[in-house]
Amino acid sequence: MKKSKIYTKTGDEGKTSLVSGNRTYKSDLRIDLYGELDELNSRMGYSDALLPDEFSKIKNFLQILQSALFDLGSNMACEFENREKYNLPQLTEELITQIEKEIDEMDQELEPLKNFILPGGSLVSASLHLVRTGSRNVERKLVHYEHVTKETLPPLSIIFLNRLSDYFFVLARYVNKKMQGPEILWKPRQNS
Repeated sequence: MKKSKIYTKTGDEGKTSLVSGNRTYKSDLRIDLYGELDELNSRMGYSDALLPDEFSKIKNFLQILQSALFDLGSNMACEFENREKYNLPQLTEELITQIEKEIDEMDQELEPLKNFILPGGSLVSASLHLVRTGSRNVERKLVHYEHVTKETLPPLSIIFLNRLSDYFFVLARYVNKKMQGPEILWKPRQNS
């Protein structure tokens, strides 16, 4: 079997193909958006790689979330009118419910927050906060994309990204607690 080349040279002039085969500029809002999804997925993979093996249940769930990000990315890489034609994988209510269940289970083990916390603590927790802020960034870009283009978004996409940021906030705190990392409270500076 002949190995395919990594480089195709089809993007050398600043354009790329969508799922439909239509070509668009790499600066297009759609391309920027699913590029942000790819970056978020990479951050998630980095956090997963940092997690010790005793977090195997979480590591398995992170891979489910990463696959869901690819599902969303494949939908964004296709024009709304063509999504059904290509039978692209969709986000599900079951996944949203599972994210909420995971949040609730971890949150039961955490002290209630009375102050904002600073992102950080352990290295793993800090990386999870990067995933959290990346989720918020993609969520903002998705809402902006819908507002500007008037294109119908993939079902549950905004809800999914909103839950992801909640999940990663709680997960960062949970991992910090389990790894005995410090949870640093925000102390507003006093005006002098």
